[in-house]
Amino acid sequence: MAADRLACRECHFVNEADSQTCENCGSSSLTEDWAGYVIITHPEESEIATEMNVSNPGSYALKVR
Repeated sequence: MAADRLACRECHFVNEADSQTCENCGSSSLTEDWAGYVIITHPEESEIATEMNVSNPGSYALKVR
């Protein structure tokens, strides 16, 4: 379930609940306080990925507090 996961404050990547560091950027700044997410499969073709500065496929939180 997405509510049990942690979002990275640096890159907004959604990580598993037991993660200590972000799987995407390596940051240790993870939080449970986030809302909404988007799944990006082809970042090179996605306008949303461009707007969010995303270069790797995956799930990204829309709002991270």
